[in-house]
Amino acid sequence: MTSPSTPLERLHFTSDSPVKGLAVAERRVLNPEATVICVHGGLDRGGSFARLVRRLETFDVVAYDRRGYQGSRDLQPLGLSDHVDDLCALVEHEALSAPVIVFGHSFGGVVALGAGMREATPIQLIVAYESPVPWILQHQHPRPTPTSDAKSEAEAFFKRMVSENAWNRLSEQERESRRLDGPALLSDLAALRNEVALFDLAQLTTPFTYVFGDGTRVDHYRALSEALVKVNHAIKTVEIAKAGHDAHIRNPDRLADVIREQWALTCASA
Repeated sequence: MTSPSTPLERLHFTSDSPVKGLAVAERRVLNPEATVICVHGGLDRGGSFARLVRRLETFDVVAYDRRGYQGSRDLQPLGLSDHVDDLCALVEHEALSAPVIVFGHSFGGVVALGAGMREATPIQLIVAYESPVPWILQHQHPRPTPTSDAKSEAEAFFKRMVSENAWNRLSEQERESRRLDGPALLSDLAALRNEVALFDLAQLTTPFTYVFGDGTRVDHYRALSEALVKVNHAIKTVEIAKAGHDAHIRNPDRLADVIREQWALTCASA
C-alpha cells in the first residue's frame, strides 16, 4: 500500500488486504510521518475511527473490522491469537513503506499488546485507550459472566457501553447487524476472563502509552495506570480531561494530539 498522488480525506475500503476476508480501510496522505493502524474494541468496527482519522492529517491511517465483526464477520476461528495474527500481518505489510504506530481502543489495545509482544515486531509505538488489563488490576465491580445467547449479550453490551436510548434510535437492520457480531463479542469477553496473564508486560520493549479519560471509571483507570508503570517503568500514561470510553468518537481532537505527542517523544528518544 503506497501513498497516492492525490491525498484522500476519508477512510475507504481497499481490496489490498494482507489477510483474505479481512475488511481493511485506509486513508493515505502525501509523505506520511508514519502509518497509524487502528484496532477497534468489542462490538465496534473500523469505521468508528472516522473522526480520529480526519485529525491525523500527517499520517497514513489503516482501520479494519476485526475477524467476526461486520465486514470480516465470516472469518474464523475467533480468538485473541487469531486477532493478533491478523494485526501482525497488517503491521508487516505497512512497515514495508513507513514506520508503524498501533492505536487500540478498549479490547483493541489488548490485541495491540499481543502484537507488540511478538519477537522482532516492527511496531514502533503502541497507544491504547482504556484497554482492560484484568491480570494487572481487576475492576472493583466486574460484569457478570455472559450467557451463551450471543445476540442477547450483544444487545445488552451495546446498551451498557453506549446507552439504551442509542440502541432504540437504531433501525432494526442496524440492531440485527450488532446482534450478529455477538459471537465475536463473546470471544473477546472470554479472553479477558482467563485468570492466567495474557502477556508478561514486564518483558514489553515496544514503546507503550496507556491513555484514559476522566469519566465514571477514572478511579479504576488511574489505579491501573499506576500498576502498569510499576510492572514496567518504560510504560507511559496519559489522562484526557472530559473524556469517556468513546473518546475516539467524542474527543478525537485530544486523542489525535496524544498520538502525535507520543510519536514525537518516540522519535526523539530513538
